[in-house]
Amino acid sequence: MLATIKTYKRALGAAFPHTIPVLTGYLFLGMAFGVLLESVGYGPLWALLMSACVYAGSMQFVAVGLLSSSFMPVQALLLALMVNARHIFYGISMLERFRGLGREKPYMIFALTDETFSLLCAIPSPGDVPERPFILCITALNQAYWIAGSVLGGLLGGALSFDTRGIEFVMTALFVVIFLSQWETKKGRLPALAGAGVATLCLLIFGGQWFLLPTMVALTGILLLLRGHLEGRDAP
Repeated sequence: MLATIKTYKRALGAAFPHTIPVLTGYLFLGMAFGVLLESVGYGPLWALLMSACVYAGSMQFVAVGLLSSSFMPVQALLLALMVNARHIFYGISMLERFRGLGREKPYMIFALTDETFSLLCAIPSPGDVPERPFILCITALNQAYWIAGSVLGGLLGGALSFDTRGIEFVMTALFVVIFLSQWETKKGRLPALAGAGVATLCLLIFGGQWFLLPTMVALTGILLLLRGHLEGRDAP
């Protein structure tokens, strides 16, 4: 037990610096969600429960509108599937990494947000820290940041007086930083180029509101076709 505690302490210390950009973004966006939820009559306790049990980022913002409107379960179900469909592709790409997780696996699946997925893809486990506690600490820290921001926003409610317009760009900036880090550290840059090209093309065809799902479907197909070539280039 003592050895396990020490291992998780090392993992927590190794994971925390990598999650600092997420900390910045999640605190502000979580606060925005808490303020929005409080504005329709749901206080900080509801913010805590939703961020702990739902933890769906953009879907939580959508859920505020659902909570304040008439009860339409079918519409809510379809909307949730559309908003979170991208997680199907996240899960597929994490099959190998999550294979031996054991009892932590359900939580890792539940808590796999966009930002956590990006960090898990970009950051290898340190040599002196086992992968299992390392990726668990990254995931748990990110959710803790979101919960803290949500509760803080619920507590402050309408008392916020500063202008928060444009704060959502924090998360865009985070993805740019992660992309540049992968660009510099990965040998093969074909997946990154394919992702940028397909995303740009789908954005032009489908528009900003609908381009994400077609992008991920097309990119998954392209990477599956190129799988043999990519694995051959990565082999020592």
